[in-house]
Amino acid sequence: MQVLERAFALLDVLAAHDEPVPLKTLAEATGLHPSTTHRILHDLALGGFVERPQSGVYRLGLRLLELGNLVKARLDVREVALAPMRELHRQIQQPVNLSVRQGDEIVYIERAYSERSGMQVVRAIGGRAPLHLTSVGKLFLAQEDPQRLRAYATRTGLAGNTPNSITQLAALERELAQCRRLGIARDNEELEPGVRCMAAGIYDDQGRLVAGLSISAPADRIDEGWIAKLQATAAQISAALGYRPATSAAGGSTPRT
Repeated sequence: MQVLERAFALLDVLAAHDEPVPLKTLAEATGLHPSTTHRILHDLALGGFVERPQSGVYRLGLRLLELGNLVKARLDVREVALAPMRELHRQIQQPVNLSVRQGDEIVYIERAYSERSGMQVVRAIGGRAPLHLTSVGKLFLAQEDPQRLRAYATRTGLAGNTPNSITQLAALERELAQCRRLGIARDNEELEPGVRCMAAGIYDDQGRLVAGLSISAPADRIDEGWIAKLQATAAQISAALGYRPATSAAGGSTPRT
């Protein structure tokens, strides 16, 4: 913890300066011994959090920009998505979830639901679930190349939660091919018995899949008529993030990956 605190202190000093900062100045500003300061800066530089443009001076590294952009994208999509999610919930009277990928799981970061709507499947904000057991997770897996998908299967063992869970790689590959073909993904009581979900992707201005919008409902209440509304809402959120679908030769549009 002490090393982390010292590293954070050095980053704070670097952030306060527009120009590269000498080692001596950094040591004095943080109260650290120059050798300790040099050692921590060296480790931060290895991770890309700090750069040394010339001998003895330091500045913030591009890795911080990369991480900041990831956080910004998640915060932006949450802010942009909330009003369209509420409107979609008003139309279908079922919970609408916003999720992002984090490693081998999806994380629920926002939801729209009403406590007056009777029986509902409400996901907790901050809750996590394996990619292959969820509709949004399948959207992300559908973007992976075969090698990365196999690596995911090896890491996770494709563990199942219910009798409907997909636990074999060949079956998962068929499911993901269907996701790519239809542009939506489904969870057919694979994460939780009695619950079905459908999801559509949300893309940023670079054409990257950054989140998924899903509807969760009791299995006997799921309505195929929701698909068009779900896709339209996801497209509305994507457009607000600056996404413009690539136009195909036949005049249609397809997500850019």
